[in-house]
Amino acid sequence: MSVKKIYLIRHGQTDFNVAGIVQGSGIDSSLNEAGHRQAARFFAAYKHLAFDKVYTSTLQRTRQSVQGFLDLGLPHEQHAGLNEISWGLREGTRITAEEDEEYYGVLRQWHQGQTSARLPGGESPEEVAARQRPFIDLLTARPGEENILVCMHGRAMRVLLCQLLNYPLSHMDAFEHRNLCLYKVHYTGSMFVVRSFLDVQHLQELA
Repeated sequence: MSVKKIYLIRHGQTDFNVAGIVQGSGIDSSLNEAGHRQAARFFAAYKHLAFDKVYTSTLQRTRQSVQGFLDLGLPHEQHAGLNEISWGLREGTRITAEEDEEYYGVLRQWHQGQTSARLPGGESPEEVAARQRPFIDLLTARPGEENILVCMHGRAMRVLLCQLLNYPLSHMDAFEHRNLCLYKVHYTGSMFVVRSFLDVQHLQELA
C-alpha cells in the first residue's frame, strides 16, 4: 500500500482553555474568537490538500476546528473514541497546583507508570487507550484513505500517539500540544512514524 498521511490536530482555543478550567469529555465547549481564527489559519494553510476523510470526536470544538474543510463537502465521521479523557468530578473546575493536589497527584501517578489511576468519576489513560483502539483498527483498515485529517483533544492525543508509536502510556507527556497544533504521522502499512512534531507554523500570523 502507499503511505497513509495523517494530519493530527488538537482543537482550537476555548474560553475554558484561557481560564485554566478543565474540560474533558463531559464539557462540550465551543471555540472562542481566537479559536475560530486558529481554525481559519489552519484551513488557509492546508485547504489545498485533498483529504479523503475528516475524523473528529463527538464534541463540537473539534468539528468547529475543521469546519472549513467540512464546508468543502469532504466526507466526515465522528468517533467517540476520539473524545477527550473524562476528568470526572474535576470537569468544569479551575485547577492550580495550590488548589488541587489530587489532580496533580494523579498526573504524577501516570508519569510513574500507574496509568490505571483516575480522578473520581473519571477515566484512566488505559481506559482511553482501550476506546481508541477500534478507531486505530479502522484507520489501518481503510487503505483507500491516503490523506486524512483527525481533530481531537490534548490528553487523548497524547494517548493516541503513544499507541501509534508503541510508547508506554507513562511517556505520554513527551507529546506536547497547543491549541490547533499539528502532528503529521505517516503509516507505512506496518508502522507509524511522526514526520512533523508540534507544528504551529500555520498560526504564526496570530502571534
